[in-house]
Amino acid sequence: MDFKTVISGQRTYFQTGVTRPVEFRRAQLRKLLLALESFEPALLGALHQDLGKSACEAYASELGLVQGEIRHAIRHLRAWAKPQARRTPLLLWPARSFIRPDPYGVALIMGPWNYPVQLLLLPLVGAMAAGNCAVLKASESAPHTSAVLARLCDATFAKEYITVVEGRRDVAEALLRLNFDTIFFTGSTNVGRIVLAKAAEELIPVTLELGGKCPCLVCADAPLATAARRIAWGKFLNAGQTCVAPDYVLVDRRVAADFTASLIEAIRSFYGDEPRPSLDYSRIINRQHLDRLRGYLGSGRIACGGQYDVDSLFMAPTVLTDVPVDAPVMQDEIFGPILPVLEVASIEEALTFLRHRPAPLALYLFTRDRATEHRVLMETRSGGVAINDTVSHIIGPHLPFGGLGKSGMGAYHGQATFDCFSHQRSVLRRSLALDPKMRYPPQRLTITALKRIYRVLLGR
Repeated sequence: MDFKTVISGQRTYFQTGVTRPVEFRRAQLRKLLLALESFEPALLGALHQDLGKSACEAYASELGLVQGEIRHAIRHLRAWAKPQARRTPLLLWPARSFIRPDPYGVALIMGPWNYPVQLLLLPLVGAMAAGNCAVLKASESAPHTSAVLARLCDATFAKEYITVVEGRRDVAEALLRLNFDTIFFTGSTNVGRIVLAKAAEELIPVTLELGGKCPCLVCADAPLATAARRIAWGKFLNAGQTCVAPDYVLVDRRVAADFTASLIEAIRSFYGDEPRPSLDYSRIINRQHLDRLRGYLGSGRIACGGQYDVDSLFMAPTVLTDVPVDAPVMQDEIFGPILPVLEVASIEEALTFLRHRPAPLALYLFTRDRATEHRVLMETRSGGVAINDTVSHIIGPHLPFGGLGKSGMGAYHGQATFDCFSHQRSVLRRSLALDPKMRYPPQRLTITALKRIYRVLLGR
């Protein structure tokens, strides 16, 4: 594919103004919604081939979320696109001020392999709602899903409007050398740095949705069985290959043994004594990642799980205890079904531990005590927080989702996605009825009089 020609065609299409009317945007979003319904069997099958996802998990964590986002955007798009009035200084009277959300133009959206439908199409919904054209780079690590997404977009949209690009690293590098109007990237922190550096060469605005080691704090007053179930669900969804999955648990030493027992019981209740045949448990994406995860198994005592099968890319839900803080499993984002459980003497020790680590994409806290909740919110930094749950804070269009520092920049979901792909353009419209001469040379006021006028006319 000649990428320069593709982008040139999209820019020409955008400059015709066809994507700007709200009714065009809503109509295209409806087409995407219908296409997802039409291609649902193919997408569910592809997600099973690439990641071993069951139909229910694939719909709940991928297609259903995208469809909900589309419906929300269609319902609220008129309000989002409406110019927003702002106050005008009396010094400029008579005049009106407003902010106009304008599309950037041609957007590049680069998606990852762990949720290859959701994390590619959720940004696309906002890009379309904002009136942009878009080039989508699907992940080569989920090739079956990538191929279906390419067919879906080819059958639904003109290439001058939406194009899906497939290919390996060299394709991504070639795209990053081109002059897009905005870039949206979801993936690892290391690749995010490369994307940001490339975009900086042309001063292209960038949104980065990255990762990090998301901590989970379990206090002594938390209901341990409930906490264990919710942590196990968030951790082992998609076999742990979730950017906001709990990466490790810091649990109060007084309840550590009971919590670990509850965690093991929750895993067994979800997937049975032998998780391998469970239809509700996914597989590791490829051999390279499985080999990386196998290297973490020696980082502590295996309290549960630890089994794996290279041929089927299976790794059992695994709980590690007695894990040193400098163990390999505590250095990088795990991104797999291994959960280290570390004991802490107090909330002070847990907070001290977190202060010396980069801000994660998500932080989880289990407690009944509002004072503890307030303290954790005040003394930690993270992209998002869920209290007494995991992962669920990213569901739905009402809370913006994004990282902080090494876990990302910018946010999306719902109106935040529309804003992410819009330039907030400030507009001042002055009347031609009056044209006071005091603003023009020669100066007619003393400096003292000018100060008084500015205090009155600009200080409101």
